Amino acid sequence: MVTSTRLHLLVEGQTEETIVNTTLAPYLATLGWYVGCSIIKTRRLGSEPARRGGATCWAHIARDLRLLLRDSSIAVVTTLLDYYAFPSDAPGMADRPGGDAIAKVEHVERAMAAAIGDPRFLPNLVLHETEAWVLAAHDQLGSLYGEASLARKLKREVDTAGGPELVNDGPSTAPSKRLLRHRPDYVKTLHGPLAIDDLGLPGLRAQCPHLDQWLARLETGS
Repeated sequence: MVTSTRLHLLVEGQTEETIVNTTLAPYLATLGWYVGCSIIKTRRLGSEPARRGGATCWAHIARDLRLLLRDSSIAVVTTLLDYYAFPSDAPGMADRPGGDAIAKVEHVERAMAAAIGDPRFLPNLVLHETEAWVLAAHDQLGSLYGEASLARKLKREVDTAGGPELVNDGPSTAPSKRLLRHRPDYVKTLHGPLAIDDLGLPGLRAQCPHLDQWLARLETGS
């Protein structure tokens, strides 16, 4: 891409928004993307402003996607949403195939694309949540805490699973739960984005093939 082209990311919450602003957007800008970002709006109580954050149901996600796609100046709308605890009413969730996690998440992404029905929409779910990227940055997180043993513990868990994206999505064993178990003072909106940015996209992509595939599509504009 030679000229700047608008790309908009609909994200899960403040952590993902920070990762976009500090790590993803600067890189995507070098490819010619003009990057925008917004957090899912969830519910409104009376005259209060709409609350933001958390993919609680497909209706909220679909509403925000369709509103963004009304803007014809946006070339691509994509997402940064956790596959962990993704709404059970979302397209593709009820008939996920057997097999590995990547096959399941790709099935859901294809179903999301079909449901929205706009070629400018590129679904992307994070396996299994953005904290998996923090597990990939185990050395960097250990350095932030000044605790080499933390890095070793997290690396063991990643190696056992076969990679950060394959750390499972159990309610007590998901990446975010493991981080809190090791460091109860872990602040997802602070420590996670710092560690990921310290690792950098090349190191993150080398460990996270689903992430790498998504970025590769943005690199080619397809």
